[in-house]
Amino acid sequence: MTVTEREGLFGCRRVVVKVGSSSISGEHAWRIDAIVAAIAAAHERGTEVVLVSSGAIATALPLLKLDGRPDDLATQQASAAVGQNVLMWRYQTSLDRFGILAGQVLLTAGDLENATHRSNARRAMERLLGLRILPIVNENDTVATHEIRFGDNDRLAALVAQLVGADALVLLSDIEALYTRPPDEPGATPIDRVEPGDDLHGFQFGSVVVNSVGTGGAATKVSAARLAAGAGVGVLVTSADRVDEALRGENIGTWFAPNPHPVASALTGPIAVDR
Repeated sequence: MTVTEREGLFGCRRVVVKVGSSSISGEHAWRIDAIVAAIAAAHERGTEVVLVSSGAIATALPLLKLDGRPDDLATQQASAAVGQNVLMWRYQTSLDRFGILAGQVLLTAGDLENATHRSNARRAMERLLGLRILPIVNENDTVATHEIRFGDNDRLAALVAQLVGADALVLLSDIEALYTRPPDEPGATPIDRVEPGDDLHGFQFGSVVVNSVGTGGAATKVSAARLAAGAGVGVLVTSADRVDEALRGENIGTWFAPNPHPVASALTGPIAVDR
């Protein structure tokens, strides 16, 4: 059942959680343990969790002795190949504390645009969840090109939430909520709730951020939250440091209420049967 209010996150049937590169790479790699502990607690309550995690390229940077995110596509792809392996190892090592297995799911934009690939991805994740395995989803940066990318994993998370019929989506960030303007500027106030159809044009969310570890920012989260909420999936945007509180349904972050009359999506169609 779709979660219509924050408190519904506690004990909900299925939730997608998205975490970005800056929250779990470099000096912040320790945060993986805290995120996993929160997911394990939700898992223990009976909630099925799908984790959408960025961080493959960022994880590889120190291993490849790179000073920052590479500009050329080939090095980005090579970095993703190295970093994804290490990132999954870190997650599984942390999950071992709770006896939970992880399953890697790598997707491209083309996979979700193709009905057969989309159906296969959904079927695989449904089976993983049925086996009580944590699907960890990332964009397949090793084969993706600049022309066929999701653009950021916030959008990927919104699409995955629709694909698996999630009750809610939690977008984890570096700040505790969205603000009416950049939070370090005078007059910035946190946004508690966004209803379907609310006009946000007067707010200053900035542009897409591209830094040494990844892409994202408040603007991408607003866009992704609007996409998911429009399809009937409630969305909470909050800090990665408050993931446990988020999954317990506490009154934190910015809540995007789901559209009570969701727009139909091809992502939620029947699963195709291969012949």
